[in-house]
Parts: sequence; C-alpha cells; structure tokens
Amino acid sequence: MAGASSRAVPTNRYAILLAIFIAFGFLFGYDIGVISGCLIMPDFIRRFGEQGADGEFFLSSSRQSIITSLLSAGGALGQAFTSDRFGRRGSILIWSAIFTIGVAIQTATVSSVAQITIGRFIAGLGVGALSAIVPLYNGETAPKALRGTLLVLYQLQIIIGLFLSYVFDLATHHLNNAASWRIPVGLQLLWGVILLSGIFFLPESPRHLLGTDRREEARNVIAALNGVPTDDPLVDEEVEQLDYAIKAENEGGKATWMECFSTRNHLWKRTGNGMMLQFIQQLNGQNFYYYYGDTFFQSAGTQLSPYVIQVVLGAVSVAGTVPALYLIEAWGRRRSLLTGALLEAACSIIAGLVGHFTLAPAGTAKDLLTHRNKQGGDTLIAFAVLHVFSFSIFWGPTPWVYLGESFPLRVRPKSIALGSATNWLWNFLLSFFAPRIAAKIGPLILLIFFGMLMFGYLYVYLFVPETKGLSLEEVDELYRSGVKPWNSEGWRPHLTDHMQKQTIRDSDEKASEEKQG
Repeated sequence: MAGASSRAVPTNRYAILLAIFIAFGFLFGYDIGVISGCLIMPDFIRRFGEQGADGEFFLSSSRQSIITSLLSAGGALGQAFTSDRFGRRGSILIWSAIFTIGVAIQTATVSSVAQITIGRFIAGLGVGALSAIVPLYNGETAPKALRGTLLVLYQLQIIIGLFLSYVFDLATHHLNNAASWRIPVGLQLLWGVILLSGIFFLPESPRHLLGTDRREEARNVIAALNGVPTDDPLVDEEVEQLDYAIKAENEGGKATWMECFSTRNHLWKRTGNGMMLQFIQQLNGQNFYYYYGDTFFQSAGTQLSPYVIQVVLGAVSVAGTVPALYLIEAWGRRRSLLTGALLEAACSIIAGLVGHFTLAPAGTAKDLLTHRNKQGGDTLIAFAVLHVFSFSIFWGPTPWVYLGESFPLRVRPKSIALGSATNWLWNFLLSFFAPRIAAKIGPLILLIFFGMLMFGYLYVYLFVPETKGLSLEEVDELYRSGVKPWNSEGWRPHLTDHMQKQTIRDSDEKASEEKQG
C-alpha cells in the first residue's frame, strides 16, 4: 500500500469536466420542448393535420397526443442490459447513435404522420436509455461531496436544451415552409454527434471496472478523477472501499430484476422510492406547460405570442435550476422535495381556480374577450411561471439525484432503469391524455397536479431518507441501519470505521502468520 507516501491535494476538475460534457450532450431536453412549438406552426399542421369541413387544416387532440407522446420507457429498461455488458461508456455511445437515427428519420419526414411518429419513438428509445445511464455514470464518477451538484448539472443542461428549443421555435415559426419545424427538429442531430464524440476520451466508471476485475484501469480512472497520482493513498482508500462493497454485493451471485424488490438491504424500499419520486415528478404539472403551453396559453387570451411565453418559461426554468446547484447540497434532498411540493401545490391550485372562473371558453375570438378574461389569463400565466420556477429548483433535479445515488453496484443499472422507465411511462401517459383531459375540464386539470403534489409531500416525509454527503456505499449502510426517514438528517455512517478495523485485523492476522512461519 502507499500509506507511507505523501498525500497529493485532490482536485475534481476532471470529474467536473466529464459531468459537463455528459450533461451538455444530453441537451435533448430540447426534444421535449421543440414539439410544443411545432404543433401550432402552419406548415406542420398542413403536413400532419386533418382537413376540416371548412377546408382548414387542424391537429386534433388525439393526433397531437400520438405525435407528442411517443417517447419510450423501453430504452430506459434496455440500458440495464447494455450497461452491464458493454459498460457505462459503451452504453452512452450505443444509445446516442440510436437517438441520432431517430432524429434523422423525423427530420427527413415530408408529410407522413407514421414516419414522424416512428422517428420520435426511436429517438425516444435513446432518450429513455440515456436518461438512466447519465445519472448512473455521473453517480459513479463524481466525488461524494460534489455528487449532488453534478447530478443537478445534468438537469440544468436538460432545461437549457428545453430553453433552446423554445428559442429556435420562436426564430423559425414565421417561415412559410417545412424549414419552420425541420430546422429546430434537425438541430437535435448536433446533440447526438456531441455525445458520440465521447468515444475518444470518456473513461469507464471505476465501479464497473472493479466489478469486472479490471483493477489497474480502475486505479487509473480514480486517480484521474481526483487529480492525484496512481500511488496516492487516496486511490488505495477508494479502491479498498469499493472492493469491500463489491465483494459483499457479489456474494449472492448475479443480480436479477426481482432482486431490485427484495428485502436484502431494503432494496425494495430504495427501488420503490426511486420509482415513486419519478412518478410524482411527472405529475407535478410542469410537463403540461412544456408540452402544451403554446396551445394552452392561446386559449388564455394573452396578448403575448405563445412562442414568447414558452421562451419566458424556458428562461425561468434555466434560472430556477442554477440555485439548485447550491441548494441540493446546502439544503439536502428531503428539504428540497418538501419545500418544492408545497410551493408548486400553491401555484397549481391558484392557477387552476383562477383559470376556471375567469377564462373565456376555448376558441373564443380575441376581440370578444372581456377585461376579466384577459386578467385571468395573465394571472394563470404568472402562476405557471412561478410553478415552473419552483419545479426547476426542487422537483426537477432532486429525483434524478436520488436515483443516481441510492443503489449498490450489484443492482444499480437495473434499479436506475426502473426509475427512469417510470419517468418515461408517466411522461407518455401525461402527454397522451393531458390534451384530452384539458379539452374537457380546461384549467381544472391543474387541480389534479395539486392533489399529486400534496401526496408527494406526504410520501417524501414518510419514506424518503436524506442521502446528502454520503458515499454510494454509505447510502447502502443508511438503509440497512433502519433509521426513520424523518430522523435521517442526523444519521452518521460507520462503514469507514468498520473497514479500518477490518484492515487492522487483516494486517494483524497476516503479521501473526508471518511470525509463526
């Protein structure tokens, strides 16, 4: 061991650069937002809509649902197989290629609803898979003191992608040909190419390397991530800690999907929490604004262009995610989720009731709107902005942080896949059914989100422990300890002490054997 050697001062510059690169490539939060503006572009409606009795083309709510909703949970589950077989790095490259193919199919579409739908489905496989791999990879390569911040960075870049999609929709919507939607859709090819370039410099996760008996490679990566020489004591300590955890995890043989829900180490609680937080996140209400904000705000009678409103929402989302980079570690996971649930719930109920009692019926001509109608529309938009801002600080990044840090190596790809698949499943259900529900009850749909947020507050308080400042192995110990979630902020790990005692015992036994020999 290098215990006698002098310690270098660790730096995390390389780990931070890796997280920025991975997150930047994941700008296809852009993919969620770009379709919102396309749905009201005249050329898009002519090509993919239906012709009414008056000769005008329109996109029915059912056709909007089909085009918008086909982002897939299949990729999120599929990545669990590629992450173990080809490693985290190889999986990122495989699913980036699939995403890029899907975008190319969409961009090449002329007027076929089937083709653009298939393109979105294939791109969705890549999005779904990468939404699971990126927090998995960042969680395994980030130092524990920075893990929350670096996982929030992933959410920030998704939101930046969303904002850029609104900007490009605003910039091209006035064009009277296919370029109006083809340019913003086709720009997604750039994100895929950026990620594919990672083949030249992305390292493999050290946990995956040790789990597959590639010890020297793991040492090199750990040293690089911490900015220290390979013989530094810090590298030895991390390798010992990971080895200890991996050996304990591998005692039961190869992990299965059912093990994610087993009582061993309370895995059923951890997987259940990961899936439930993703479920609640999707029914916060923010995606309703992201997907259908342009269409919904038109009916609110605002004098602002719906494209401008979406750009404002996108900018608010970016602004809200920036403080989350600090708050995720300063406040922790539980406090962020609890605070966010209350703030968003207040926005939802106020916007829903104000919209219901003041807005004119959908389709009312602008010159027939009363002062009360216009004030109601402005109020609804104001609380929509506050809702999106609150979501971006709290419920946007935190469930992904929790998902990236809650599972042992043995089942980590599968458990994260289940959480991500839950996200995309409810993303699909929301985007498919929301326009139909909104068509029937209008702004009262926001009361559904209010109810879900209140449920989310209770769920987090009762079941989700604080994981701030713990290594991935210490999170495992946290769950095994049986501490109540509401008492978990004061809990302290004993894993490091146990490892040190075990190392001393092993050294004493070895010295005794050598003496006897």
